[in-house]
Amino acid sequence: MILEDEKDIVEVIKKDSWMMDVLKTAKILDLPDWWICAGFVRSKVWDVLHNFNARTPLPDIDVIYFDSSNIKELEEKNLERKLKSLMPKIPWSVKNQARMHLLNNLAPYTSSIDGISKFPETATALGVKLDEKDNVLLAAPWGVKDVINLKVKPTPYYLETDARISIYENRVTKKDWKSIWGKIEVFEIGYDTPK
Repeated sequence: MILEDEKDIVEVIKKDSWMMDVLKTAKILDLPDWWICAGFVRSKVWDVLHNFNARTPLPDIDVIYFDSSNIKELEEKNLERKLKSLMPKIPWSVKNQARMHLLNNLAPYTSSIDGISKFPETATALGVKLDEKDNVLLAAPWGVKDVINLKVKPTPYYLETDARISIYENRVTKKDWKSIWGKIEVFEIGYDTPK
């Protein structure tokens, strides 16, 4: 199958009843500025582009939201428990983006999409959610070109400092996505060529 743009990604998600169930469950929490992001979207795209019949298992389902009025980690754990009670087999992970800058020693994020833009790889800097009519919305602060072209590259944000470059390089080595999705190309920093 070929995916050419954001609309194509939205369509494959809409046709995936499991993904839609996960999105509808997260929507029940009615969190401010909520999204399900990262591998939830990226892995689906790569599975489709590799013509996999079965879904690649996800280590977690990343639900993010933005609420500066309560940045206690305990609140995130309570939300995870609520989601677990609704869909027990899902490895939920809930993170308030109004708190994440503290863990990463960065300037405060302004929104969930600002947080997504600070993910290490462009192919992972993606989020989806449902609007009030259950339409699938896609957030892609760095676009979808890299994910649909099977390219793993650092986000511009990760190119800004040597420390972030090192985090990107360590992460792509540790994740070893190429062992699952053989067609992807992982780009090294300082070289515009894949590993």
